[in-house]
Parts: sequence; structure tokens; C-alpha cells
Amino acid sequence: MNKNVYLNVISTILLVSVVFIGLVLVKSIDLMRNRAEQVSKQLDSIQARIGNLEKKIPEGQIVSSSNTVQKSQEQSGGQADVKPANIANLKFYDPKAEFGGRLIAAVSSETKNMNYLINNESFVSAIWDYATESLTERNFEHVEIFEPKLAESWSLSEDKLTYTIKLRKGILWHDFTDPVSGKKWTDVEVKAQDFKFYVDVIKDENTDCAASRTYFQDMQGVEVVSDYEFKVKWTKPYFLSESMTLGLSPLPRHLYHAYDGPFDGKKFNDDHERNRMVVGCGPYRFERWDKGQRIVLKSWEKYYGKKYGVMPPIENIVFEVIPHPNTQFQSLTSGMIDRMGLIPEQWINRTNTPEFDEKTGKIEKLKYPSRSYSYIGYNLSMPLFQDKLVRQALTHLVNREKILKEVYYGLGRIVSGPSFIDSPYYDQSIKPYPFSVEKAKELLAKAGWKDTDGDGILEKDGKKFEFTILGVSNHPLQERILPMVKEDMAKAGIVMNIRFVEWSVYTQRLENKSFEVCILGWSMGFEDDPSQIWHSSEAEKKGSSNHIGFKNKEADRIIEAIRPCFDLNKRIELCHEFHKLLHEEQPYTFLISPYNLVAQSKSYRNVKVFPGGIETKIMWCPKSEQKPVPGAQ
Repeated sequence: MNKNVYLNVISTILLVSVVFIGLVLVKSIDLMRNRAEQVSKQLDSIQARIGNLEKKIPEGQIVSSSNTVQKSQEQSGGQADVKPANIANLKFYDPKAEFGGRLIAAVSSETKNMNYLINNESFVSAIWDYATESLTERNFEHVEIFEPKLAESWSLSEDKLTYTIKLRKGILWHDFTDPVSGKKWTDVEVKAQDFKFYVDVIKDENTDCAASRTYFQDMQGVEVVSDYEFKVKWTKPYFLSESMTLGLSPLPRHLYHAYDGPFDGKKFNDDHERNRMVVGCGPYRFERWDKGQRIVLKSWEKYYGKKYGVMPPIENIVFEVIPHPNTQFQSLTSGMIDRMGLIPEQWINRTNTPEFDEKTGKIEKLKYPSRSYSYIGYNLSMPLFQDKLVRQALTHLVNREKILKEVYYGLGRIVSGPSFIDSPYYDQSIKPYPFSVEKAKELLAKAGWKDTDGDGILEKDGKKFEFTILGVSNHPLQERILPMVKEDMAKAGIVMNIRFVEWSVYTQRLENKSFEVCILGWSMGFEDDPSQIWHSSEAEKKGSSNHIGFKNKEADRIIEAIRPCFDLNKRIELCHEFHKLLHEEQPYTFLISPYNLVAQSKSYRNVKVFPGGIETKIMWCPKSEQKPVPGAQ
């Protein structure tokens, strides 16, 4: 999930642990029995925090930069329980920080473009998270609270359908030279029109924003009042309208609509030169892209947050392209890069060295929760997977306990549904189907699959039970998981072929739905809206997140009931109902909710782990330990 655009938080951190390993961070676990009590307490805390969402902005209440989000008088007895602040999360920045240095993070593959609206790769969203900002930012410690960033103040109408936003003045876009026209742009101010442009681009049917557009279906649009004021209007109540509205970011019109006439969505998709750069208004400016090597961001000297005390201390953020995890690890231990996400095998077997010693080592390990899960998905447009008995049988043939133990080294939890396992939306009473070859054979026989010719392979209507699962090349977890699954499938008379392809080919196959079975991962936001992945309206769209083509009238009914539901308890009840339905239908074999495993140089100070993960913008490095950026002139 991306502080700049809340919806990108949902598609943003996508694929860092199990197709998203190396792109998304992974989560911490404790398998001891007393963990159950700790989780119970955490659930109570999370539910209480989410419960505050319904009360944060009472009708007509104004929230400003000098008076951050307050609880209603009824809730707090007329006294605000949040201290005034003029900009979000100021208190977490270290006044002793020394400016300079770099933070180099490894990424597994290079991207096709830098336009995060048409590119869902998580590290592209991470680049934009550094380069631009949204109207507000969630409090790092209390994620239910929104605090001012680009917005000076905001208010909500009594019918909860219109948000009025007032912008700060003096926020500047990054200076840049248009790669097509050669025109130089300097000191261009961010205006209300840039927010309208952002929404209009997403809602344009010609732009490749199908996954994001789902969340905007009930947003009527943006009405510009003046250069520094606009209204965001919704056609109907939507429980995520607050976080989506306050998570809006501007989009530079002078970059993406640098031509006469109306905006052209198809041109936006195919504007390759402009899509190779990033122009934002945040603390870091896009400096260069060394093709096949690295992407470099540098502190933006005109960043408006500087005068408010929230200028990140680190001067350069670098994404170093290193395809193989072992090479990434060697680069970390040699000091060539500064942080990376570890796979479980590395965490367990390769960090027992002097470099990782808690007292004398130069690298620290950080393990913490991540709202993500991995899964095997079945293309439901294919006859082979249209019977739910078959899909249930396939799940019974995936030995998740063995995968958790031997591939994840216990650093994760088996899941049975689509919500974050530690949230109240996840129904703890629904247990994952156990591994059982006999149960799988029983279900397959009921579905009409039998070995009639004695060759050990099931058949039905003259067709063998055979399929191909699509994996990602050089993916260390999938390379271990898929042969294990193949072996167990064979025990029930199923032929499972494995095909590994490059990530660019993989995503293209998903977009075109040209696959039989896939293995992927998904990252979740702070609140649940299943529409993007599971609603039938997304099943036929090219490039949508419903790439398996799931269609179910009852699921649609539940999803459509969740969207306008502001009652937390009722929403939890609906999500549990939806969890139960998916458990019965098994369109996915849900696998593991892994733990975020991060290794990072001890050179950095003010390293803090929050509910949303490690906040790198507040970290700093002493002058004596600062290193140069590779390839710097």
C-alpha cells in the first residue's frame, strides 16, 4: 500500500515475497503457543483502531495543518486527544540527523516504465512514494489517523459525499526538461487542477488503469474551486472514500498533457519517453536511470517540507538491479548495497556470520509483520478448473505444512482466505484444508475423474488431467515449491508441468489471461475491499487483478454490500461471509502469509518499524559512514 495513492498501497507493495519476494517485504512469526495470546491482543488493538475510522471526521468538521484529526466531542468529551501538528509525522524525524549519504536497495528486475498509474510493479510505486506526496499521510504509529501533507485543511459534508480540500501554497513540481519537446520547466506550482487531472486520467477508459479504476467507480470526480481549493465528490457512500480522498496525489499536467487538444488516454499509455521519467513534488527528484544497472533519486532542494522539518536526511535513494538473490546477498555483505529483503533460507542459513553479529556485526536483521499472502490461482475460463470439487481436491494436494517448514523455514503462517491474517476481517474459525491425497482422490472421483486405462493418470471424457503452472524464472521460493507440488499431484494421478518465464513475459501472460495455473502473491491495505480482485465486473478486463476470471453472483452481492458499509462490525461480518464463500469455491489455493525479513546496514540511525513497515524517510547516516552513489560523476 503507497502513501501517495492509497489504492496503490493495495496494488503497490505487490509481489515482494513469493512472486513479490525481492519486491515486497515479508512478515515475522513466532510459532510458540503463547503467540496465540499475543495475536489475540493485537486483534483487539487493530479492531479498536479501525473502529476509530468511523469517528475521525464528523460531519462538517474541519481538519487543518494546525489542528490535526480530532475525535468527535461525543467521543472525547470535547477535548482533542491528538496534539496539534502542522505536518504529518514531524515528531519521528531526528533533530540530530546529519544530511547526506545514500540508501541502496536491491531490486530483482528492471521495469518497463516509470508511470505508476499503468505499471503496478511495487518498486515503481516505491519510487513514486519517494518522489511525490499525497494530501495527507497516515500517522506512522496510529494508522487510523490522517495528518496533513499537501493539504492545509479538509472537511466532509453532512451526507459524507463531498470532501472540500484546501492546498498549501508554494508546493513546487520538480524541475525537468521534457524529453520530447526539449522544453525546460522550472518552479511550476502544484495546483488543484493537478488533482483533477490525476482522477480524470484514472477514470479515462482509454488509459491502462483497469485495476485502479475499480476503486474510483463511485467517485463522481473533482471540482476545482480555485488554484488552491477543490471538492472531491462521491456518488454514493463508500467506506474507503475517506482514505482514498485523503490519499490523492497530484499528477503533472505539464508532463503528461504537453500537447494541444483533449487528453489522449492511449497516448498516455504509449508515451514511452515521458514514461521513462518521474516528475513529482516530494522530497526526492528522479535523477537518472542507468539502464540495466540502477535508478537514482536525489534530494529535491525546493521541497516544501524542508521548512516544516520533514526533509528526509538521506541525500540519495538508489534502486540497484541485481537479478539473483545470492548476488544481492553478496552485494549486501560487501557493502555495495545497504538493504535487501531476505528469503527465508538466507535468514536462517546465511546470517550466522560475523557480519550479522548483534554486537560487532555491520548488518542488522529486522523481522516484522506484512499484510501479504501467496497463492496458486486457477484460470477459471478453462473447463478443467470450473468444478469446485476439482479445485478443492487440488488444494488438498498442496502440502502447505511442508512448504512452510521446508521452504519458509517456519517464517510464515498458512492462510485460508483473502484478508490479512491478523485483522478482524479474517475469519479465524475457517481452517485451511489439510493435505490429504486420499481426500483429493475422493473429490476427484465425485467430479468424474478416474484412471480408466491403468496408466496412473486420471481422465474424463477422453482427456487426461494435465496442466501447466506458470512460474517466475530465478525465483528461489517458486523453484522449490513447484517441484514439491508436482510430486504430490502425481500421487493422485495428475500431471503438472512447470514452466518458468521471465517476469516481463509472466505479467504479459497474466494480462492476456493466457495461462492455466499461476503462482503469485498479493499485498493488502489497512482495510478490505475485495472488488479489485474478486468482482465479476473485473473478470473479462485485460490487465485487471481478477486475472483468473472469477465470477460468482453471491460473491458480487457480498462485495457490493461491503462497499457502502460504514458499520465496522457489519463489515467484518460480511468479510467473514466472503471468506467462507471463497473457502468453499477455492478459486485460489491460498498458501502462506510470510514474514518480512529485512537486512540493512547498521550505519543508519533512527531506524523504526511501524505498523506499515520500516520508514526509511526518517533514517539518517553519520557523515563518517556515508558512501557515494555508484556511477556518480
